[in-house]
Amino acid sequence: MWREIQPDARYEVEVDGYKVVAYSFGRGDETVLCLNGGPGLPCDYLREAHSCLIDKGYRVVAFDQLGTGDSDRPTDKELWTIDRYVEETETVRRALGLGKVHLLGHSWGGWLAIDYALTYPENLRTLILEDTVADMPHLISELERLRAALGPETVAMMQKHEAQGTYNHPEYLAAVTILNYRHVCRLPEWPAPVRRSLDDWNMGPYETMQGPNEFLYIGNLKDWNRVPDLPRLTMPVLITTGEHDELTPACALRMKLALPNAELRVFANASHMPFYENPQDYYPALLDFLSRHRER
Repeated sequence: MWREIQPDARYEVEVDGYKVVAYSFGRGDETVLCLNGGPGLPCDYLREAHSCLIDKGYRVVAFDQLGTGDSDRPTDKELWTIDRYVEETETVRRALGLGKVHLLGHSWGGWLAIDYALTYPENLRTLILEDTVADMPHLISELERLRAALGPETVAMMQKHEAQGTYNHPEYLAAVTILNYRHVCRLPEWPAPVRRSLDDWNMGPYETMQGPNEFLYIGNLKDWNRVPDLPRLTMPVLITTGEHDELTPACALRMKLALPNAELRVFANASHMPFYENPQDYYPALLDFLSRHRER
């Protein structure tokens, strides 16, 4: 179960001439390197949910990606690309001397983890893809299906505002809020680490790479699709998703079918954050996978 733990160490790593801040918990002999979602979110919500893995003998490392949290926040839109973030991840891994890691990517962090794994497969013990996708056009079609459940009049209203670019109109925001509580986090009170990350969201990277909200993808990743490349990833892979996830179980299955060595867990009564919504099922599944793939 998640709990707030202070990092044992804080590192400042130079990346592309900027400062990126990383956090380390525990001193285990194997490292879980966490890549959080967003883009543009500080790592609080993901590191707080996984720092408890130190109790099982793992070292847990997370970092505020460039543009977020305590890291530098440049405004150059040319920086907000998945390729640059892949190299940033590798720079952090090398700077902290992590060796081979269990790479855990959540949401956008899962897209990043996939591209990192395709670029640096030799650096991974396992790959853990949480509440994520490998095919953005397929996700966009799935999001249309989730939006349709609001009814045709609401969908037409959303489409009107999207065509006009009036994303901050109250009626449009109200529809997005309903979708968020259905498909992002279904808890009546969102946990404090989630709120901290959301309250410090840098919309610059988010809007450049994804779009104005969780249900409209118009950024530079809208055509991203790695399903044809997934057969190259032969390391053990765990895929997790919530039954109500915005990045849907159908998206998770698409990844599993393309990966040669993957297993998939769908968590009941959860959406995009099973580690907060259904911890009693999430943590045993994660720990079982990690324990089966520890170095003997």
